[in-house]
Amino acid sequence: MKQIITFLLTMIIAQYSFAQEGQITGIIHENPGIPLPYVTVTLKNNEEKSVIVSISDNNGIFRLENIPAGNYNIIYSLIGFRTLSKPIHIVSGAMANVGTIILEPDAKILQEIALTSKKGPISLKLDKKIFEVGKDVLSQSGAVTDLLNIVPSVSVSPGGGISLRGNSNVLVLIDGRRTGLTQGNALEQLPADQVERVEIITNPSSRFDAAGSAGIINIILKKNKKAGFSGQLRLVGGIPNETRMSPSLNYKSNKLNVFATYGLRLSDYVGLYTMQQLTGISGTPVSLNQRQDENRHDDAKLLYFGADFQINDHNSITAAFLRNSTRDHDKTQLNYLYSNRNGTLDSSLSRRGESWERRSYNQLEFNYTRSFDKAGKKLTVDMQYDFWDSDKEWNLTTSKDFPSHQIFPVIRTGSIGSSKDLMIKTDMIQPLDSTFTLEYGVKLEDRRVNSDFIAEQQNLSGWEVIDQIDNHLLYKELIGSAYLQFSGKRKDFSYQAGLRGELTRIGIEDRVGTYANSKNYSRLFPTLNVSYRFNEATTLQASYSKRINRPSLNMIYPFNELTDLSTRYMGNPDLNPSYAHVIELVFLKNWKTLTFNPSLYYQRNNGVIEDYTYRNADGLFITLPVNINKETRSGMELSVLYNPVKWAQINSELNVFHYAKEGVYQNQIFDYSGNTFTARLSTQLKLKNKLSFQILYNFRGANATAQTRTNAVHSIDFGCSKTFLKDKATVTFDVSNLFELRKLSSRTMGTDYVINQTNIPNAARYRLTLVYRLNLKDNQSIRQAKSGNRN
Repeated sequence: MKQIITFLLTMIIAQYSFAQEGQITGIIHENPGIPLPYVTVTLKNNEEKSVIVSISDNNGIFRLENIPAGNYNIIYSLIGFRTLSKPIHIVSGAMANVGTIILEPDAKILQEIALTSKKGPISLKLDKKIFEVGKDVLSQSGAVTDLLNIVPSVSVSPGGGISLRGNSNVLVLIDGRRTGLTQGNALEQLPADQVERVEIITNPSSRFDAAGSAGIINIILKKNKKAGFSGQLRLVGGIPNETRMSPSLNYKSNKLNVFATYGLRLSDYVGLYTMQQLTGISGTPVSLNQRQDENRHDDAKLLYFGADFQINDHNSITAAFLRNSTRDHDKTQLNYLYSNRNGTLDSSLSRRGESWERRSYNQLEFNYTRSFDKAGKKLTVDMQYDFWDSDKEWNLTTSKDFPSHQIFPVIRTGSIGSSKDLMIKTDMIQPLDSTFTLEYGVKLEDRRVNSDFIAEQQNLSGWEVIDQIDNHLLYKELIGSAYLQFSGKRKDFSYQAGLRGELTRIGIEDRVGTYANSKNYSRLFPTLNVSYRFNEATTLQASYSKRINRPSLNMIYPFNELTDLSTRYMGNPDLNPSYAHVIELVFLKNWKTLTFNPSLYYQRNNGVIEDYTYRNADGLFITLPVNINKETRSGMELSVLYNPVKWAQINSELNVFHYAKEGVYQNQIFDYSGNTFTARLSTQLKLKNKLSFQILYNFRGANATAQTRTNAVHSIDFGCSKTFLKDKATVTFDVSNLFELRKLSSRTMGTDYVINQTNIPNAARYRLTLVYRLNLKDNQSIRQAKSGNRN
């Protein structure tokens, strides 16, 4: 009994002692609407002695706790800004909210002080890993797809496909949201030097969409922070032809921020594709050697403009418009050599193809953000309307060259598509006290895609439809979602738990009634992230999330182009989504010259989507995506960044994983397991007079499925840059796919056939880039888009 009374008295005294201590909270902006991180907040007593020191976070929020009652001065300081000092009175047990503090830039300091310290190249947040990429030589030229090949965990295939840890089921975002810049080849038009950082989110929190079983790649663009007019002009020339011009302008005042970017790209690509088929192995074998030479020419124009308007200290709006239009003109030459059992040439065919494609992607976006007197409390409302259309035509001429000459009827195909997508969402961040925060939100997405496809061949009386290929497809998708998330912190331990619910309705129908499919499914997606910080340089994290991988539109689209006489890819309207459970453990340790970042991960996918290849009755090889039972992945990833001296940096990465697949589709068994790995090594030298060199080596190991084995892929990229005219101009020379090592080779086997393929979609490319900046330094860029609501 005495021990219980003593314990209660102790708790009362401790509670009373805590009640005598006050707290100070607030948010710091460089001007209304733009948070200012890394501000040192110092509380001094009347004797000018420091009592408590804190630093504002990425949202500009700071907290000072356990403050005795009394009178103090609170001082806000950051290099490049005028130091601000204000008196404050603390009442026993009370919380003082100083509201929004505005720091003014100090022009004199900005001109006279050279800031030599920098953030580490890798940092961890509760639900993401952040890579600072702006200082790499190879990020000064080329496009975002070139830049992503530098980022650890990310790889870009020779055909432009993006994967995370070897998994292509990844969601790519710009400033935290889906945008037209990630559709098709639009990332090829976005200059790499406009990217500030890349966030790798392998276990996203519930505030993000549950799509993408591999996780999310969030590309954060640079934002202008200087008042007045600023901008830059970017010019690129390359071999094979790559001509780019990208002027950007920005005007910023206390209330208004206007931004505009225009991009013009004229590009030529040279591709080579070879294939060897051996069929009829059990009977009379027939060999086919096929070669396809491809010349692609793309003209593209991108326009993006908008404005942020700060209504008052608590309310702001953003409106922007994006238009990305392309005109493609491609030419292909296919040669087919058929041989018999003895290797004697039996016959040869040739097919010439020429296509014209027009695409136009448009996006309207609107955002309203409201902040409150309570630090960290924020409401956002987003609306986005996308509308696009496309039109593609193919003309195909085919002839037999041996043993006799024969001309076949001309074939033409036409594909016309359009889409209208509407998204509305709202999010609320509600701090409960100085250490706990509640977040919740709802989202609605409505998408409608129309597509017409026709294939015809010429005859004496005109054109006739081939194999009844004349149809119209309508795809409808409605996704409603809501989430609730709670996060907290206790000393060096942080946690975040959330639950997201998504309801999906899909409808597929066509004109002739071949496809009539509707699917409704709802799922709950829990997430959990925990983190422990041993000290400023050492962090350990663990996370879990459930994800969904919805089939992309090209996987569902059932029509196929007739370009190739021997193979075709077809979509599958009957595809279902797959689901993934992901667990990860991450460790980060920063020393003065070394960053050590290992990770362990496990992923289980149910209903995984796999490509299935078969030979139809006409001898044509068809590849289509199908659902199989499951796939598991478990692996280890290691990133090491080493700066032995100030002017040299070495980055290395290794990802080793084991995978196992199980499933049956028709007569094909997909059970298979294997091991593979990816590796990356980058070396960068920064010499005197702002001259820099960088070389990058990428390796993706061989991997296999039950049907196909893909060989290892190597690639080397090189770049050098020189900054001059007092940091106003930078010239960069780079070579991508040096020695043309980047090629994809595979071997597909069936019961009575073997197919060997080698694809080289892009030859080596040599580029010279000039960037000239107006009122900007070499690490800044014009205002691209507001990021306050796009975590």
